[in-house]
Amino acid sequence: MTRKEKAAYIIEELNKLYPTVDVPLDHTDPYTLLVAVLLSAQCTDERVNKITPLLFKKANNPFDMVKMSEEEIKEIIRPCGLSPMKSKGIYGLSNILIEEHNGEVPANMEALEKLPAVGHKTASVVMAQAFDVPSFPVDTHIHRLLTRWGITNGKSVKKTEEDAKKVFPKETWNKLHLQIIYYGREYSPARSPSISKDYITAKLGTKKVISTFKP
Repeated sequence: MTRKEKAAYIIEELNKLYPTVDVPLDHTDPYTLLVAVLLSAQCTDERVNKITPLLFKKANNPFDMVKMSEEEIKEIIRPCGLSPMKSKGIYGLSNILIEEHNGEVPANMEALEKLPAVGHKTASVVMAQAFDVPSFPVDTHIHRLLTRWGITNGKSVKKTEEDAKKVFPKETWNKLHLQIIYYGREYSPARSPSISKDYITAKLGTKKVISTFKP
């Protein structure tokens, strides 16, 4: 199969499995999504969804968030890990949103990436899921599976994103990246992949996976 043929097969099969997909992080608007995605770094979505209600009960917008101290934020989000960095980021980006964007999350990739603790993947998720701008965020599941499926060589997250955008139609990106994440969790977990269950990999042929993931 060529990469284009593999891409068409992947889209077809994932649409059968997941005709509709929801963002796995609970949120109500671009700001709460931004904070939730930031918290999800090296933390499960399940845990983030247990912590964000506690945080958003106190502050679900940047104006209320800056009324709290970094220490208060850190204590609430501690179970998500990396709490000193994440609390500083949440406090800092909230201030910037107020000072430079009238308290609104900008629908602009460059502006998002300038916010504290917001990397390319986080910004891509917000652009895709909050503003419906075609983006292809690459997390560890996507990086691993697109390597296994021969869509990319897996040498870097940047390369994986570039290769994905070349072979998958732009109109599929926002849905497809979520479908791949769900497939990875259900059918092809990193620690115990089963080719008998992971039928897409069985069809497309396994590839050596680069274990290092640096978003």
